[in-house]
Amino acid sequence: MSNTRSVLVTGATGQQGGAVVRALIARGHRVKAISRKPDSDGAKRLAAAGVEVVAGDLDDGASVAKAASGVDTIFLMGSSYEAGTEAETRQGITVANAAKAAGVGHLIYSSVADADKKTGIPHFDSKYLVEKHLAGLGMPYTISSPVAFMENTVAPWAIDGLRQGVYAAALPPARVLQQITIDDIGAFVAALAERREQVFGKRFDIAGDELSGEQQVKILSEALGRPIRYQELPIAAIRQQSEDTALMFEWFDLTGYDADIAALRRDFADVGWHSYADWARGFDWSVLDKGGWVSSL
Repeated sequence: MSNTRSVLVTGATGQQGGAVVRALIARGHRVKAISRKPDSDGAKRLAAAGVEVVAGDLDDGASVAKAASGVDTIFLMGSSYEAGTEAETRQGITVANAAKAAGVGHLIYSSVADADKKTGIPHFDSKYLVEKHLAGLGMPYTISSPVAFMENTVAPWAIDGLRQGVYAAALPPARVLQQITIDDIGAFVAALAERREQVFGKRFDIAGDELSGEQQVKILSEALGRPIRYQELPIAAIRQQSEDTALMFEWFDLTGYDADIAALRRDFADVGWHSYADWARGFDWSVLDKGGWVSSL
């Protein structure tokens, strides 16, 4: 293609970063991935897919600048769940500074929808601090801000419940929540890399669908061919595990995401947005059979 990019991807062995890598490769772009463990199985799988894997640490600006040599775009993401919110902010700022020092022409930062609206949720605020740093850095950047992942339906904490015929969340059954599949995140980031100057300085909250827990279990029941019921988890139980997560679910219930789904489908039609039903129909549900099914009461 005429606007082929060379993109350095952080978090490439993870869920979201992996989706970005797949989308970029599918659209003909050259991809580099920075990894603390370039000899890991995940890094080797990337290399087998045609990705140039380079050693580097997001806490080491010099290693990031070296890894960014020869690329015109960086995709930056962090995870507070692995390193904590303070480390996530620190690493984001370190990578941004290194990208500017290396002369990278475009930095795409993965934040979270509504992080710019003073939610008070720690892992939203940590990302917004990186956004603010980028805004004052003086280099071209774009913010991609996804809502909740559809893949959370099959996250480790949810799998056992589904095997028992239950989908559980800390929201009232009729409360609507916007969601997005990681494949759409990857395709959207690839579109941002291609549009480049058209999206400099812009922030996009991105979502593919919005639906309630009640609606989700109807779709899941149909996709699985087995009855799935919704169970509302008490917020106190979530708070025992994580105050950060409890605050997020309370915010979901009181306020919630408000991405303009219609505008995204119009302005970024090339992303090929998926509804929750699309995702559920396309997912390989054999993952549930590995643990066996238990009849729900």
